[in-house]
Amino acid sequence: MVHCTNCQYTFKTKEVLTVGFSKHGKACPNCGVKQYISKDSQHYLSLGYVSLLFVLILPFVIKLSDKEETIW
Repeated sequence: MVHCTNCQYTFKTKEVLTVGFSKHGKACPNCGVKQYISKDSQHYLSLGYVSLLFVLILPFVIKLSDKEETIW
């Protein structure tokens, strides 16, 4: 599962989905440090694999970063 880069808090599936579809990141519920989707995870999301299967495995594939990164 997805962990906070600061405190190693394990995000719940619903929280991962909100981070995944948020443009400006989401604060960790445990320590408050803003977490963003990593550059690699953004790349996977931009490929257009938006299917039911991908949404189901999203919490296991996504990685977080404490810095806002762009794909390009």
